[in-house]
Amino acid sequence: MVGLGEVLWDVLPEGKQLGGAPANFAYHAGKLLGKDQVVAISAIGEDTLAEETLEALKAHELVTLMPRVPFPTGTVQVTLSGDGIPSYEIKEAVAWDNIPFNEEIEHVAAHCRAVCFGTLAQRSSISRATILAFLDATPQDCLKVFDINLRQHFYSASVVEESLHRCNILKINDEELEIVRQMCCPTIGEVSVDQVCRHLLKTYQLDMLILTCGTAGSYVFAPDALSFLETPKVEVADTVGAGDSFTAAFVASILQGKTISESHQAAVQVSAYVCTQHGAMPDYPME
Repeated sequence: MVGLGEVLWDVLPEGKQLGGAPANFAYHAGKLLGKDQVVAISAIGEDTLAEETLEALKAHELVTLMPRVPFPTGTVQVTLSGDGIPSYEIKEAVAWDNIPFNEEIEHVAAHCRAVCFGTLAQRSSISRATILAFLDATPQDCLKVFDINLRQHFYSASVVEESLHRCNILKINDEELEIVRQMCCPTIGEVSVDQVCRHLLKTYQLDMLILTCGTAGSYVFAPDALSFLETPKVEVADTVGAGDSFTAAFVASILQGKTISESHQAAVQVSAYVCTQHGAMPDYPME
């Protein structure tokens, strides 16, 4: 499995934490499948923070491909609301905007069983070209998971459309679903959430669509199946990385041969636990 895109430092009120959705995905997938089964691919700078990044990734036992580029290592200023919901100020012109497509990365793509990517690292032409080249180089049966992650103004209709055509699993939340409905499905008008998801599933020939709705539960749509689970009530420390852990647990379970329902249950359990911890990459017991 591969998490492909941004690696960065979330600068939280209590200090900085290593993050970035693809890196978070890789961390949690590694916890569930084994660290030798997962690679986090991004880019880091030639600065002090790059060294801290490598040390932190090593401490989290992440296997990485992180070419060094002449740009600062990425940071995000994170502020939390009273109920732990994060907001982000994402720095621009950083290392992960400039991920090169090299022979090592191409080799990983050729042997990849599942890859998770989003829109954020596609805000720059260089990293976007690398992500698309990676997707094109994967085997035919690779799970290509578009965890959309719409952040600030760092996305466009063309990036979303192209990514929907390249993926076979879409992971999206309820707020993002409305944006995508207006952006990609304007002719269907005001319809139910179920109808929008079914429309996306059919239009883009997706194998699965995962919809998370915060405390209102989550859904997994497939052409011939539907799974819904309520969100467990837990004491929330913060929700940073919870969605990434959900995606990782779901995909890892699918790769292990579990059903959609079983995979959905695993995703809900893992993400609920992550919400009770601080930061995007907490340790947790395997049970």
